[in-house]
Amino acid sequence: MNVESTPLPGLLVLEPAVHGDSRGFFMETWRESFFSEHGIAHSFVQDNHSRSVRGCLRGLHYQLEYPQGKLVRVVRGEVFDVAVDLRHQSATFGKWFGLRLSEDNRRQLWIPPGFAHGFYVLGEVADLCYKCTEYYHAGDDHSLLWNDPALGIEWPLLGDEPILSTRDRAAPRLADAPMPR
Repeated sequence: MNVESTPLPGLLVLEPAVHGDSRGFFMETWRESFFSEHGIAHSFVQDNHSRSVRGCLRGLHYQLEYPQGKLVRVVRGEVFDVAVDLRHQSATFGKWFGLRLSEDNRRQLWIPPGFAHGFYVLGEVADLCYKCTEYYHAGDDHSLLWNDPALGIEWPLLGDEPILSTRDRAAPRLADAPMPR
């Protein structure tokens, strides 16, 4: 597996070794010892699978009291995946990083605890799977406005407006959102 750093410390892009032939392929997506050697020494407690349609934008979601680290990959389709640094003492607080994750490139993104996460579906449908280091806590679930000018995320929109949940459409801007202390 190849590990690439990003401009946001701790946020990593992972490219698994893929072994393929006429029958299909095999790849290892998680190995505790390898991840520990590369600074990801977290236990995962929950796996999630999300299916979304073309033009859907989910996020930017985060938890304050129970921050989640996430190991994200796409098993069907393609998304533009984004992480925003919300670690208050970080030199990159409020900065974002995005990349395309797809069933074809098989890349993964390690998002450490303390980041907001979201994605935008570029194909007809996308299945996104992710491991979490903390359980989902409904009362601790927060959102940032996807198009907050202070964040300046360059979403590769396919039309004028993404498909959003009511909650994500009404999410606060970074300046007004609850933040970690």
